[in-house]
Amino acid sequence: MEREVKFSLVFRDMWQSAGKYVPRVDQLVKVAPAIIEMGCFARVETNGGGFEQVNLLFGENPNRAVREWTKPFHEAGIQTHMLDRALNGLRMSPVPADVRKLFYKVKHAQGTDITRTFCGLNDVRNIIPSIGYAHEAGMISQCSLCITFSPVHTVEYYVNMAKQLIEAGADEICIKDMAGIGRPVSLGKIVSGIKKIKNIPIQYHSHAGPGFNMASILEVCQAGCDYIDVGMEPLSWGTGHADLISVQAMLKDAGFKVPEINMEAYMKVRSLIQEFMDDFLGLYISPKNRLMNSLLIAPGLPGGMMGSLMADLETNLESINKYKAKRNLPFMTQDELLIKLFNEVAYVWPRVGYPPLVTPFSQYVKNLAMMNVMAMEKGKERWGMIADDIWDMILGKAGRLPGKLAPEIIEKAEREGRKFFEGNPQDNYPDQLEKYRKMMLEKQWDKGQDDEELFEYAMHPAQYEAYKSGKAKEDFLADVKKRREEKANAHAPAETENKTKVLTVDVNGQPYRVTVAYGAVDPATLTGTAPSPAAMPTGEGKDVLSPLEGKFFLVKNAQETPKKIGEKVAKGDVICYVEAMKTYNAIRAEYDGTITAICVNSGDSVSEDDVLMKIV
Repeated sequence: MEREVKFSLVFRDMWQSAGKYVPRVDQLVKVAPAIIEMGCFARVETNGGGFEQVNLLFGENPNRAVREWTKPFHEAGIQTHMLDRALNGLRMSPVPADVRKLFYKVKHAQGTDITRTFCGLNDVRNIIPSIGYAHEAGMISQCSLCITFSPVHTVEYYVNMAKQLIEAGADEICIKDMAGIGRPVSLGKIVSGIKKIKNIPIQYHSHAGPGFNMASILEVCQAGCDYIDVGMEPLSWGTGHADLISVQAMLKDAGFKVPEINMEAYMKVRSLIQEFMDDFLGLYISPKNRLMNSLLIAPGLPGGMMGSLMADLETNLESINKYKAKRNLPFMTQDELLIKLFNEVAYVWPRVGYPPLVTPFSQYVKNLAMMNVMAMEKGKERWGMIADDIWDMILGKAGRLPGKLAPEIIEKAEREGRKFFEGNPQDNYPDQLEKYRKMMLEKQWDKGQDDEELFEYAMHPAQYEAYKSGKAKEDFLADVKKRREEKANAHAPAETENKTKVLTVDVNGQPYRVTVAYGAVDPATLTGTAPSPAAMPTGEGKDVLSPLEGKFFLVKNAQETPKKIGEKVAKGDVICYVEAMKTYNAIRAEYDGTITAICVNSGDSVSEDDVLMKIV
C-alpha cells in the first residue's frame, strides 16, 4: 500500500524568507480562498516568527490579521500552524513565563491549531514548558530540532533531543532544517531514529538555497516523514522553499500517495502573490534572493534570515563606503561585503559555541560577524561591539551552548566583569503581565478580546507603542514612498537624477540633522531639515555618537526607566540603544557626568556618528 505524504504551505515563511514584510490582512484574506481551492494542503503556516512584529511595523493590528487570516482555513478543515521561539516567544529576546502562557491562550482563541516550538540553542529546558502551555490552551504541540552541521550536531545528538521532547509530551516533531544545510542521508537517519522511539507525526521544513533540500525531502519521506513544508512560485527556490509542483512530482514518481494540485487555482495564487509584490512587498525583496547559492553551505545562515539580510546589507555597505569616501579609499561592492560576511560567520560561529543558526541566534552570529567586518574595514579590532542580548547567549542566560567558547571570548567576558550562568534560563525573566495591565489601564488602552492586546503589548512593547501612536504607519509609508522614488529614479540619466542625503551639521556646537538635495527637488518632500522641538538639545557637553545606523530608543522594554536631561550617569552606564539588524545595541556612557541634551526622539532613524546625547 502506498504511504501517504501530506503538504503544508508555509505562506508566512515564504514572504519573510524573500524579504522583510508579509502581506496586509486585506491581501491575506484575498488569497486564502485560492489557496484552499488548490485542494492539496493539509496545513498552512499562517503566523508566528516575525509576522506579528511586521504587522505592527506597518501599522496594522496583528490580532485582527491572525483572526481573519486563519478563519477561512478552519472553515475548510485545513489546520493552521505558527512558529514559536520558546523562551523568546515571538520576539528576539526572552519572554516572562506568564506572557508565554498567555501567548498560547490568545493564539488558540484566534484560530491557530499547531504551535511549532523551537529553541535556537536546542535547549530542551526552554521548549518543555511550551508543551504544557500548548496543551493547556488546547493546541497541538509540535517540537522542533534545529538542524545545523557541525562537529557537535550529530545524528545521535538529534535523536536524543527528540527522545527527551517525546517523553515530555510533544505531540509531533519538526525537523527544522532552517538553512537547508542538513545532509540528506543524515536527515533520513534522524527521522528513522525518531520513528523507532515512537511512531509520532514528523514534519520536515527546509530551505532551497544551498541546493540539498530536494534530496533531503526524498530521504526523509523514505524514512517515514509525514508532512513536507513547501513553497510556490514566485517565492519558491533561492532563499525560499522547494516548490510544491516539483516536490509533488518527485514523491509521486517515488511511489508515495500525494494530493493532486488544482493548477488553475495554483496559477491564481501565483498571480496574487505577484500582485502583492507589485503593490509594495517587492520593494523589500532583493532579486538575488531568487538565486540558489552553494556559498550558503559554509556559513549555514538560514533562508528565513537571508531575505532581511540582503535588505540590511545596503545600510551596512553604505556605512562602510562613507568611511572609505572620507579617506579616498576604493569603495566596496555588495558582493565583496557578502563574501567577507560569510567568511567572518565561519570564523565567529565556532568561537561562540556553535549555536544553531536559527532565530535569534543566527542573527546574533551574523550581527557579530557584520560588526567585526565593519570594524576591521574601519581599522578597528574584532569584538568591539557585542549587544547585551548576544552577551546573554554567550553567558548562558538564554540556554546552554552546544559547543565550547573560545578563550578570547571568555577572556573578554572576564575582563568586562560578566558572569556566566548555569541555571534555568526562564529564572532570569520574572513575570511581567501585571505591570503591563497597569500600564494599559493608565494609558486607557483596551486589553482586547481574550486579552490579545495585553499580550501584544507585553510581547512587543516598543513596536506596540509605535503602532498605537501612529508613528509606525507614518514611518512605514514614508519608507515605501522613498523606495518607490528610488526605484523610479534608478534608470534616470545621471545629470537629471534627483538625490538627497541626510547629514548632521554642527551650528555653534548644536547638532542638527538636515537633508541636502541635489537637482530639482520639491522642498515639501524633504524631511529632517531641523530637529523637532522634543529633540532640540538644551545644553552643552561632550557628544555621545551613534556607532552604527539604526533606530534610536531610550529603553528596550518596559522594565527600564528612560534617562532624562539633568540625570547623572557613571562611566559604563547604559544610556540608550540603537536598534539595528533586529538587535538592540546598548550605548554606554564613556565617562561620568550629567546628561545635558537628548538630541533625537525615540524611534527616530539615526546614522553612524549622529549625536545622540550630550554629557557634561
